[in-house]
Amino acid sequence: MTENNHGAAEDQPQHEAPQTPQQTPPAVPSEQPSPWAAHAPASPQQEQWQPTPGPAHPGFQQQGAGQPDPGQPGALQGASGQPGTSTSQFGTPPPGLGVPPQTGPFYAQPGVSYPVQQQAPRKPGRGRVVAGVAAAVLAVGALSGGIGGYIGYQAAVDARPVTNALNAPKPVQQSSNAPAGSIESVAEKVLPSVVKLQLSGGEGSGIVISSDGSILTNNHVVEGAAAGGQIQIVFQDGKTTTATIVGRDPSSDLAVVKAANVSGLPTAELGSSGDLKVGQQVVAIGSPFDLQGTVTSGIVSSMNRPVRAGGESGSQASVLDAIQTDAAINPGNSGGPLVNMQGQVIGINSAIYSPNSTQQTQGGSVGIGFAIPIDQARRTAKEITDSGKATQTVLGVSVKDGDNGGALVSDVTAGGAAEKAGIKSGDVITKFDDRNIDTSDALVAAVRSKAPNDKVKLTIGTDKTVEVTLGSQVVEPK
Repeated sequence: MTENNHGAAEDQPQHEAPQTPQQTPPAVPSEQPSPWAAHAPASPQQEQWQPTPGPAHPGFQQQGAGQPDPGQPGALQGASGQPGTSTSQFGTPPPGLGVPPQTGPFYAQPGVSYPVQQQAPRKPGRGRVVAGVAAAVLAVGALSGGIGGYIGYQAAVDARPVTNALNAPKPVQQSSNAPAGSIESVAEKVLPSVVKLQLSGGEGSGIVISSDGSILTNNHVVEGAAAGGQIQIVFQDGKTTTATIVGRDPSSDLAVVKAANVSGLPTAELGSSGDLKVGQQVVAIGSPFDLQGTVTSGIVSSMNRPVRAGGESGSQASVLDAIQTDAAINPGNSGGPLVNMQGQVIGINSAIYSPNSTQQTQGGSVGIGFAIPIDQARRTAKEITDSGKATQTVLGVSVKDGDNGGALVSDVTAGGAAEKAGIKSGDVITKFDDRNIDTSDALVAAVRSKAPNDKVKLTIGTDKTVEVTLGSQVVEPK
Protein backbone atom coordinates (compact mmCIF):
# COMPACT_ATOMS: atom_id res chain seq x y z
CA MET A 1 0.00 0.00 0.00
CA THR A 2 1.44 3.42 -1.00
CA GLU A 3 0.60 7.04 -0.32
CA ASN A 4 -0.39 9.54 -3.02
CA ASN A 5 0.92 13.05 -3.27
CA HIS A 6 -1.84 14.40 -1.02
CA GLY A 7 -1.14 12.03 1.85
CA ALA A 8 -4.26 9.87 1.22
CA ALA A 9 -4.08 6.10 0.94
CA GLU A 10 -5.51 4.43 -2.06
CA ASP A 11 -7.66 2.02 -0.03
CA GLN A 12 -7.55 3.01 3.69
CA PRO A 13 -5.56 5.26 5.97
CA GLN A 14 -2.00 4.13 6.51
CA HIS A 15 0.46 5.69 8.96
CA GLU A 16 4.02 4.78 8.36
CA ALA A 17 6.77 5.06 11.00
CA PRO A 18 9.76 7.32 10.28
CA GLN A 19 12.34 5.69 8.11
CA THR A 20 15.19 6.85 10.34
CA PRO A 21 14.02 6.77 14.03
CA GLN A 22 17.30 8.24 15.24
CA GLN A 23 16.76 11.48 13.32
CA THR A 24 14.55 14.29 14.51
CA PRO A 25 12.10 15.55 11.83
CA PRO A 26 12.80 19.08 10.62
CA ALA A 27 10.82 21.73 12.32
CA VAL A 28 8.88 24.36 10.39
CA PRO A 29 10.19 27.74 11.40
CA SER A 30 7.31 29.69 12.79
CA GLU A 31 6.77 32.19 15.54
CA GLN A 32 3.32 30.74 16.33
CA PRO A 33 2.50 27.07 16.79
CA SER A 34 -0.12 25.50 14.58
CA PRO A 35 -3.71 25.82 15.74
CA TRP A 36 -3.97 22.08 15.27
CA ALA A 37 -1.89 21.48 18.36
CA ALA A 38 -4.99 20.98 20.51
CA HIS A 39 -4.77 17.99 22.89
CA ALA A 40 -7.59 16.17 24.58
CA PRO A 41 -7.46 15.10 28.24
CA ALA A 42 -4.99 12.30 29.05
CA SER A 43 -6.20 8.73 28.64
CA PRO A 44 -5.34 5.82 30.93
CA GLN A 45 -4.07 4.06 27.83
CA GLN A 46 -1.92 6.82 26.38
CA GLU A 47 -0.15 6.07 23.12
CA GLN A 48 3.21 7.41 21.97
CA TRP A 49 2.78 9.62 18.93
CA GLN A 50 5.70 10.29 16.60
CA PRO A 51 5.81 13.22 14.16
CA THR A 52 5.68 12.15 10.54
CA PRO A 53 8.69 13.42 8.57
CA GLY A 54 8.07 15.22 5.36
CA PRO A 55 6.38 18.41 4.31
CA ALA A 56 3.66 18.13 6.93
CA HIS A 57 3.42 20.65 9.74
CA PRO A 58 5.70 19.67 12.67
CA GLY A 59 3.98 17.65 15.36
CA PHE A 60 1.26 16.30 13.08
CA GLN A 61 0.79 12.98 11.32
CA GLN A 62 -0.27 12.42 7.81
CA GLN A 63 -4.02 12.15 7.31
CA GLY A 64 -5.36 10.08 4.53
CA ALA A 65 -8.77 9.99 2.99
CA GLY A 66 -11.48 7.76 4.31
CA GLN A 67 -11.81 6.39 7.86
CA PRO A 68 -8.74 5.92 10.10
CA ASP A 69 -7.67 2.42 10.97
CA PRO A 70 -8.22 1.95 14.73
CA GLY A 71 -5.71 -0.86 14.72
CA GLN A 72 -2.89 1.44 13.63
CA PRO A 73 -0.97 3.91 15.80
CA GLY A 74 -2.71 7.25 15.91
CA ALA A 75 -6.19 5.95 15.14
CA LEU A 76 -8.89 8.39 16.08
CA GLN A 77 -11.85 7.79 18.30
CA GLY A 78 -15.15 9.53 18.59
CA ALA A 79 -16.73 10.75 21.81
CA SER A 80 -18.19 7.32 22.42
CA GLY A 81 -14.80 5.74 22.08
CA GLN A 82 -15.43 4.45 18.55
CA PRO A 83 -13.32 5.41 15.50
CA GLY A 84 -14.33 8.83 14.13
CA THR A 85 -13.31 11.54 11.67
CA SER A 86 -10.52 14.03 11.99
CA THR A 87 -12.69 17.13 11.95
CA SER A 88 -12.36 19.64 14.77
CA GLN A 89 -13.45 23.07 15.81
CA PHE A 90 -11.11 24.49 13.18
CA GLY A 91 -12.63 22.54 10.36
CA THR A 92 -10.98 20.03 8.13
CA PRO A 93 -7.17 20.18 8.19
CA PRO A 94 -5.55 21.41 5.02
CA PRO A 95 -4.08 18.71 2.81
CA GLY A 96 -0.66 17.61 3.95
CA LEU A 97 -1.00 18.94 7.47
CA GLY A 98 -2.26 15.66 8.99
CA VAL A 99 -4.11 15.23 12.28
CA PRO A 100 -2.87 16.54 15.63
CA PRO A 101 -1.79 13.76 18.01
CA GLN A 102 -4.47 12.85 20.54
CA THR A 103 -3.69 11.68 24.05
CA GLY A 104 -7.06 10.49 25.28
CA PRO A 105 -10.34 8.94 24.30
CA PHE A 106 -12.16 12.26 23.93
CA TYR A 107 -11.58 14.35 20.83
CA ALA A 108 -12.71 17.63 19.38
CA GLN A 109 -16.14 17.53 17.78
CA PRO A 110 -17.85 20.15 15.64
CA GLY A 111 -19.26 22.93 17.76
CA VAL A 112 -17.30 21.98 20.86
CA SER A 113 -14.52 24.25 22.08
CA TYR A 114 -11.38 22.74 23.66
CA PRO A 115 -8.48 24.68 25.13
CA VAL A 116 -5.41 24.88 22.95
CA GLN A 117 -2.01 24.33 24.56
CA GLN A 118 0.60 26.58 23.02
CA GLN A 119 4.03 25.01 22.81
CA ALA A 120 7.14 27.00 22.07
CA PRO A 121 9.41 25.47 19.42
CA ARG A 122 12.66 24.05 20.67
CA LYS A 123 15.83 23.05 18.98
CA PRO A 124 15.75 19.52 17.64
CA GLY A 125 17.61 16.89 19.70
CA ARG A 126 18.80 19.16 22.50
CA GLY A 127 16.12 18.11 24.98
CA ARG A 128 16.88 14.49 24.42
CA VAL A 129 20.58 15.03 24.89
CA VAL A 130 20.02 16.96 28.12
CA ALA A 131 17.56 14.34 29.38
CA GLY A 132 20.01 11.58 28.48
CA VAL A 133 22.83 13.30 30.31
CA ALA A 134 20.60 13.85 33.35
CA ALA A 135 19.52 10.23 33.32
CA ALA A 136 23.13 9.11 33.10
CA VAL A 137 24.07 11.34 36.01
CA LEU A 138 21.20 9.98 38.06
CA ALA A 139 22.11 6.40 37.21
CA VAL A 140 25.74 6.94 38.14
CA GLY A 141 24.66 8.67 41.34
CA ALA A 142 22.29 5.85 42.25
CA LEU A 143 24.96 3.24 41.53
CA SER A 144 27.53 5.14 43.57
CA GLY A 145 25.06 5.56 46.44
CA GLY A 146 24.20 1.85 46.37
CA ILE A 147 27.86 0.81 46.39
CA GLY A 148 28.66 3.29 49.13
CA GLY A 149 25.66 2.19 51.19
CA TYR A 150 26.61 -1.48 50.88
CA ILE A 151 30.22 -0.78 51.81
CA GLY A 152 29.06 1.25 54.81
CA TYR A 153 26.61 -1.45 55.91
CA GLN A 154 29.22 -4.18 55.54
CA ALA A 155 31.71 -2.12 57.51
CA ALA A 156 29.15 -1.65 60.27
CA VAL A 157 28.43 -5.39 60.32
CA ASP A 158 32.13 -6.23 60.47
CA ALA A 159 32.57 -3.76 63.33
CA ARG A 160 29.89 -5.35 65.53
CA PRO A 161 31.27 -7.08 68.64
CA VAL A 162 30.98 -10.88 68.77
CA THR A 163 29.21 -12.29 71.81
CA ASN A 164 29.40 -15.87 73.06
CA ALA A 165 27.09 -17.32 75.71
CA LEU A 166 29.88 -19.60 76.90
CA ASN A 167 31.98 -16.57 77.84
CA ALA A 168 29.17 -14.78 79.70
CA PRO A 169 29.41 -14.73 83.51
CA LYS A 170 27.08 -16.95 85.51
CA PRO A 171 23.91 -15.21 86.72
CA VAL A 172 23.50 -14.36 90.35
CA GLN A 173 21.98 -17.30 92.20
CA GLN A 174 18.26 -16.80 92.71
CA SER A 175 17.02 -16.20 96.19
CA SER A 176 13.92 -17.90 97.52
CA ASN A 177 11.10 -15.77 96.15
CA ALA A 178 8.49 -18.38 95.21
CA PRO A 179 5.01 -16.85 95.04
CA ALA A 180 2.64 -17.87 97.82
CA GLY A 181 0.30 -20.68 96.84
CA SER A 182 2.63 -22.09 94.19
CA ILE A 183 3.88 -25.66 94.12
CA GLU A 184 7.39 -24.30 94.57
CA SER A 185 6.47 -22.49 97.78
CA VAL A 186 4.62 -25.57 99.08
CA ALA A 187 7.65 -27.76 98.43
CA GLU A 188 9.98 -25.29 100.19
CA LYS A 189 7.74 -25.26 103.22
CA VAL A 190 6.94 -28.98 103.56
CA LEU A 191 10.05 -30.84 102.34
CA PRO A 192 12.14 -30.25 105.50
CA SER A 193 9.52 -32.05 107.61
CA VAL A 194 9.25 -35.15 105.38
CA VAL A 195 11.52 -38.15 106.05
CA LYS A 196 12.28 -41.48 104.44
CA LEU A 197 11.86 -44.71 106.43
CA GLN A 198 14.06 -47.67 105.50
CA LEU A 199 13.37 -51.19 106.76
CA SER A 200 14.65 -54.60 105.87
CA GLY A 201 11.41 -55.32 104.04
CA GLY A 202 11.03 -52.06 102.14
CA GLU A 203 10.74 -48.32 102.52
CA GLY A 204 8.19 -45.59 103.04
CA SER A 205 7.75 -41.98 104.06
CA GLY A 206 6.82 -40.13 107.21
CA ILE A 207 5.96 -36.69 108.61
CA VAL A 208 7.72 -35.05 111.55
CA ILE A 209 4.99 -34.01 114.00
CA SER A 210 7.20 -33.00 116.93
CA SER A 211 10.60 -31.34 117.09
CA ASP A 212 11.93 -34.11 119.36
CA GLY A 213 11.43 -36.81 116.73
CA SER A 214 7.80 -38.08 116.68
CA ILE A 215 7.01 -39.19 113.12
CA LEU A 216 3.57 -40.11 111.72
CA THR A 217 3.47 -42.81 109.06
CA ASN A 218 1.40 -45.80 107.86
CA ASN A 219 1.02 -48.96 109.87
CA HIS A 220 1.83 -51.12 106.84
CA VAL A 221 5.17 -49.29 106.45
CA VAL A 222 6.47 -50.27 109.92
CA GLU A 223 4.57 -53.44 110.82
CA GLY A 224 7.46 -55.50 109.49
CA ALA A 225 9.64 -54.07 112.27
CA ALA A 226 7.05 -54.80 115.01
CA ALA A 227 8.84 -58.02 115.90
CA GLY A 228 12.14 -56.22 116.48
CA GLY A 229 13.31 -55.12 113.03
CA GLN A 230 15.32 -51.92 112.69
CA ILE A 231 13.86 -48.69 111.29
CA GLN A 232 16.25 -46.19 109.71
CA ILE A 233 15.19 -42.55 109.37
CA VAL A 234 16.72 -40.39 106.61
CA PHE A 235 16.14 -36.64 106.86
CA GLN A 236 16.07 -34.21 103.96
CA ASP A 237 19.55 -32.93 104.77
CA GLY A 238 20.93 -36.46 104.48
CA LYS A 239 21.38 -37.13 108.20
CA THR A 240 20.22 -40.50 109.46
CA THR A 241 19.15 -42.05 112.74
CA THR A 242 17.22 -45.04 114.01
CA ALA A 243 13.63 -45.10 115.27
CA THR A 244 11.37 -47.23 117.42
CA ILE A 245 7.61 -47.84 117.20
CA VAL A 246 5.51 -45.83 119.68
CA GLY A 247 2.19 -47.37 118.64
CA ARG A 248 0.19 -48.42 115.64
CA ASP A 249 -3.43 -48.88 114.56
CA PRO A 250 -4.04 -51.42 111.77
CA SER A 251 -7.72 -50.41 111.48
CA SER A 252 -6.79 -46.89 110.42
CA ASP A 253 -3.42 -47.89 108.87
CA LEU A 254 -1.59 -45.36 111.04
CA ALA A 255 1.49 -45.58 113.27
CA VAL A 256 3.82 -43.29 115.19
CA VAL A 257 7.58 -43.89 115.52
CA LYS A 258 10.18 -41.97 117.50
CA ALA A 259 13.54 -40.96 116.01
CA ALA A 260 16.50 -41.31 118.37
CA ASN A 261 18.93 -38.59 119.43
CA VAL A 262 17.33 -35.67 117.60
CA SER A 263 15.99 -32.26 118.62
CA GLY A 264 14.91 -29.01 117.00
CA LEU A 265 13.42 -30.75 113.98
CA PRO A 266 11.18 -28.77 111.60
CA THR A 267 7.58 -29.94 112.01
CA ALA A 268 4.71 -30.16 109.55
CA GLU A 269 1.66 -27.91 109.79
CA LEU A 270 -1.54 -29.94 110.00
CA GLY A 271 -4.60 -28.60 108.21
CA SER A 272 -8.21 -29.77 108.04
CA SER A 273 -9.81 -32.35 105.74
CA GLY A 274 -13.39 -31.51 106.68
CA ASP A 275 -13.71 -28.67 104.16
CA LEU A 276 -11.90 -30.23 101.18
CA LYS A 277 -13.55 -29.83 97.77
CA VAL A 278 -13.33 -32.04 94.73
CA GLY A 279 -11.05 -30.32 92.22
CA GLN A 280 -8.96 -28.60 94.89
CA GLN A 281 -5.24 -28.53 94.05
CA VAL A 282 -2.95 -30.66 96.21
CA VAL A 283 0.71 -31.72 96.39
CA ALA A 284 2.11 -35.13 97.42
CA ILE A 285 5.63 -35.49 98.86
CA GLY A 286 7.52 -38.67 99.66
CA SER A 287 10.12 -41.23 98.59
CA PRO A 288 8.59 -43.29 95.77
CA PHE A 289 10.84 -46.17 94.71
CA ASP A 290 13.45 -44.91 97.21
CA LEU A 291 13.64 -41.50 95.46
CA GLN A 292 13.62 -39.23 98.47
CA GLY A 293 12.08 -35.76 98.36
CA THR A 294 9.91 -36.38 95.30
CA VAL A 295 7.19 -33.76 94.76
CA THR A 296 4.11 -34.40 92.62
CA SER A 297 0.93 -32.41 92.19
CA GLY A 298 -2.69 -32.95 91.27
CA ILE A 299 -6.19 -32.38 92.55
CA VAL A 300 -8.66 -33.93 94.94
CA SER A 301 -10.41 -36.39 92.62
CA SER A 302 -13.06 -37.62 95.06
CA MET A 303 -13.97 -37.66 98.74
CA ASN A 304 -15.19 -40.37 101.13
CA ARG A 305 -13.86 -43.18 98.98
CA PRO A 306 -14.01 -46.57 100.81
CA VAL A 307 -10.61 -48.23 100.37
CA ARG A 308 -9.10 -51.28 102.05
CA ALA A 309 -5.57 -50.49 103.18
CA GLY A 310 -4.32 -53.88 102.00
CA GLY A 311 -6.10 -53.72 98.64
CA GLU A 312 -8.72 -56.32 97.81
CA SER A 313 -6.92 -58.84 100.05
CA GLY A 314 -7.43 -56.58 103.07
CA SER A 315 -10.28 -57.06 105.52
CA GLN A 316 -13.00 -54.66 106.59
CA ALA A 317 -10.90 -54.01 109.68
CA SER A 318 -8.64 -51.81 107.53
CA VAL A 319 -11.21 -49.91 105.42
CA LEU A 320 -10.28 -46.25 104.98
CA ASP A 321 -12.59 -43.32 104.35
CA ALA A 322 -10.08 -42.00 101.83
CA ILE A 323 -9.35 -38.86 99.87
CA GLN A 324 -8.81 -39.80 96.22
CA THR A 325 -6.22 -37.84 94.25
CA ASP A 326 -4.59 -37.95 90.84
CA ALA A 327 -1.26 -36.68 92.19
CA ALA A 328 1.29 -39.38 91.37
CA ILE A 329 1.58 -41.74 94.35
CA ASN A 330 3.76 -44.84 94.09
CA PRO A 331 5.24 -47.47 96.42
CA GLY A 332 7.41 -45.53 98.86
CA ASN A 333 4.99 -42.58 99.06
CA SER A 334 3.07 -44.40 101.81
CA GLY A 335 3.11 -42.43 105.06
CA GLY A 336 4.04 -39.17 103.33
CA PRO A 337 1.86 -36.05 103.33
CA LEU A 338 -0.82 -34.87 100.94
CA VAL A 339 -0.89 -31.09 101.38
CA ASN A 340 -2.98 -28.15 100.23
CA MET A 341 -1.58 -25.06 98.52
CA GLN A 342 -0.94 -23.40 101.89
CA GLY A 343 1.47 -26.21 102.73
CA GLN A 344 -0.84 -27.73 105.33
CA VAL A 345 -1.11 -31.51 105.61
CA ILE A 346 -4.65 -32.62 104.73
CA GLY A 347 -4.02 -36.35 104.28
CA ILE A 348 -1.57 -39.24 104.80
CA ASN A 349 -0.84 -41.05 101.54
CA SER A 350 -1.68 -44.70 102.12
CA ALA A 351 -2.79 -46.70 99.07
CA ILE A 352 -2.78 -46.75 95.29
CA TYR A 353 -4.84 -48.50 92.68
CA SER A 354 -2.90 -50.60 90.18
CA PRO A 355 -4.61 -52.73 87.51
CA ASN A 356 -4.08 -56.48 87.90
CA SER A 357 -2.58 -55.90 91.33
CA THR A 358 -3.75 -57.26 94.67
CA GLN A 359 -1.20 -55.50 96.85
CA GLN A 360 -0.90 -51.74 97.18
CA THR A 361 2.89 -52.04 97.10
CA GLN A 362 2.85 -53.50 93.60
CA GLY A 363 2.61 -51.67 90.33
CA GLY A 364 2.83 -47.93 89.83
CA SER A 365 0.69 -44.83 89.71
CA VAL A 366 -2.20 -44.73 87.28
CA GLY A 367 -3.58 -41.47 88.62
CA ILE A 368 -5.65 -43.04 91.41
CA GLY A 369 -4.15 -42.63 94.87
CA PHE A 370 -5.73 -42.59 98.31
CA ALA A 371 -4.93 -40.70 101.48
CA ILE A 372 -6.25 -40.94 105.03
CA PRO A 373 -8.03 -37.66 105.94
CA ILE A 374 -5.93 -35.68 108.40
CA ASP A 375 -8.88 -35.14 110.76
CA GLN A 376 -8.96 -38.88 111.41
CA ALA A 377 -5.16 -39.21 111.40
CA ARG A 378 -4.70 -36.37 113.88
CA ARG A 379 -7.00 -37.97 116.46
CA THR A 380 -5.35 -41.40 116.11
CA ALA A 381 -1.80 -39.99 116.22
CA LYS A 382 -2.57 -38.03 119.36
CA GLU A 383 -3.98 -41.10 121.10
CA ILE A 384 -0.92 -43.15 120.16
CA THR A 385 1.46 -40.41 121.25
CA ASP A 386 -0.31 -39.97 124.59
CA SER A 387 -0.97 -43.61 125.49
CA GLY A 388 0.73 -45.82 122.94
CA LYS A 389 -2.70 -47.08 121.86
CA ALA A 390 -5.56 -45.92 119.66
CA THR A 391 -9.29 -46.29 119.97
CA GLN A 392 -11.49 -47.32 117.11
CA THR A 393 -14.93 -45.86 116.41
CA VAL A 394 -17.53 -48.63 116.12
CA LEU A 395 -21.22 -49.04 115.38
CA GLY A 396 -21.54 -52.52 116.89
CA VAL A 397 -22.67 -54.48 113.82
CA SER A 398 -21.32 -56.92 111.28
CA VAL A 399 -22.37 -56.08 107.73
CA LYS A 400 -22.16 -57.33 104.17
CA ASP A 401 -23.33 -55.99 100.81
CA GLY A 402 -27.10 -55.96 100.34
CA ASP A 403 -28.67 -57.67 97.36
CA ASN A 404 -30.06 -54.35 96.10
CA GLY A 405 -27.35 -52.10 97.51
CA GLY A 406 -26.79 -50.78 100.97
CA ALA A 407 -25.16 -52.50 103.96
CA LEU A 408 -27.05 -55.58 105.17
CA VAL A 409 -26.77 -56.09 108.95
CA SER A 410 -25.83 -59.74 109.55
CA ASP A 411 -25.08 -59.52 113.29
CA VAL A 412 -25.62 -57.00 116.12
CA THR A 413 -23.20 -56.69 119.06
CA ALA A 414 -24.97 -57.02 122.37
CA GLY A 415 -24.95 -53.78 124.31
CA GLY A 416 -23.39 -51.91 121.39
CA ALA A 417 -24.42 -48.63 119.82
CA ALA A 418 -26.56 -50.22 117.10
CA GLU A 419 -28.53 -52.39 119.52
CA LYS A 420 -29.21 -49.37 121.73
CA ALA A 421 -30.61 -47.54 118.70
CA GLY A 422 -32.96 -50.43 117.82
CA ILE A 423 -31.11 -51.77 114.78
CA LYS A 424 -31.75 -55.48 114.15
CA SER A 425 -30.21 -58.23 112.07
CA GLY A 426 -31.61 -58.14 108.55
CA ASP A 427 -31.91 -54.34 108.43
CA VAL A 428 -30.40 -52.64 105.38
CA ILE A 429 -28.68 -49.33 106.12
CA THR A 430 -28.93 -47.03 103.10
CA LYS A 431 -27.80 -43.64 104.47
CA PHE A 432 -25.34 -42.39 107.08
CA ASP A 433 -26.31 -38.80 107.81
CA ASP A 434 -26.39 -37.34 104.27
CA ARG A 435 -24.05 -39.93 102.73
CA ASN A 436 -25.56 -42.62 100.54
CA ILE A 437 -24.48 -46.13 101.57
CA ASP A 438 -24.32 -48.51 98.61
CA THR A 439 -21.91 -51.14 100.00
CA SER A 440 -20.86 -52.53 103.37
CA ASP A 441 -17.38 -50.97 102.99
CA ALA A 442 -19.04 -47.58 102.54
CA LEU A 443 -20.72 -47.94 105.95
CA VAL A 444 -17.47 -49.01 107.67
CA ALA A 445 -15.60 -46.08 106.10
CA ALA A 446 -18.32 -43.65 107.21
CA VAL A 447 -18.17 -44.91 110.80
CA ARG A 448 -14.33 -44.66 110.82
CA SER A 449 -14.54 -41.04 109.70
CA LYS A 450 -16.21 -40.12 112.97
CA ALA A 451 -14.93 -39.99 116.54
CA PRO A 452 -16.31 -42.04 119.45
CA ASN A 453 -19.47 -40.57 121.00
CA ASP A 454 -20.41 -38.66 117.83
CA LYS A 455 -24.16 -38.75 117.10
CA VAL A 456 -25.28 -39.73 113.59
CA LYS A 457 -28.56 -40.51 111.80
CA LEU A 458 -28.96 -43.81 109.97
CA THR A 459 -31.64 -44.54 107.37
CA ILE A 460 -33.01 -48.09 107.39
CA GLY A 461 -34.50 -49.15 104.09
CA THR A 462 -36.25 -46.26 102.38
CA ASP A 463 -38.01 -44.37 105.12
CA LYS A 464 -36.99 -45.44 108.64
CA THR A 465 -34.48 -43.18 110.43
CA VAL A 466 -32.73 -43.77 113.74
CA GLU A 467 -30.20 -41.76 115.74
CA VAL A 468 -27.10 -43.53 117.01
CA THR A 469 -24.35 -42.52 119.44
CA LEU A 470 -21.21 -44.18 118.15
CA GLY A 471 -19.11 -46.32 120.48
CA SER A 472 -15.39 -47.14 120.71
CA GLN A 473 -12.99 -49.95 121.40
CA VAL A 474 -9.26 -50.07 122.08
CA VAL A 475 -7.19 -51.44 119.20
CA GLU A 476 -4.75 -54.15 120.10
CA PRO A 477 -2.25 -54.59 117.26
CA LYS A 478 -1.33 -58.19 116.52
